[in-house]
Amino acid sequence: MTQQQLIPLAVIPVVLVLVLLRNRRKRVLRPQYLWVMPAIVVPLICAGLWATTQHPQFGPLAYVAFIAALVLGAAAGWWRGKTITIEKEPDGSLKAQASPLGLVLIVGLLAARTGLREVMQENAAAWHLDAVVITDAFMIFAIGLIVAQRLEMYLRARRVLAGGTDEHVEVAA
Repeated sequence: MTQQQLIPLAVIPVVLVLVLLRNRRKRVLRPQYLWVMPAIVVPLICAGLWATTQHPQFGPLAYVAFIAALVLGAAAGWWRGKTITIEKEPDGSLKAQASPLGLVLIVGLLAARTGLREVMQENAAAWHLDAVVITDAFMIFAIGLIVAQRLEMYLRARRVLAGGTDEHVEVAA
């Protein structure tokens, strides 16, 4: 492995430990602001997608890949949103605590992306795959993930505020 490949492998465990330590405490959740992240990220990703329109016309298989990426991203976002614990405090505010399971999902996705990149570089020509289609599909996946996670959190936060219970995915200890 080259030094360029080893540096991320050395940094990732440190970042994971820091994120896990940070996620141990509950943070204030303001459902009325959950739309902000998608409102910022989605136009930026769309601008990146728009930049690839200089590429030759995509075939029908590319659009199938884009739809699949959006559906898979939404499913991953919904699941990640379900792993976040949302509780109502005695003062009426909401507190949210991220689950380590959600972090495992993100790490798994990053590992899959890295592995796919290696496979793609070696086999793209033989498989007749277009790197722009793969890159765009990952960007569309991110849109689905972010929007679905925030939507799931918003819907659950409304239920908790209305007096319901938080039905999140339990993490095995």
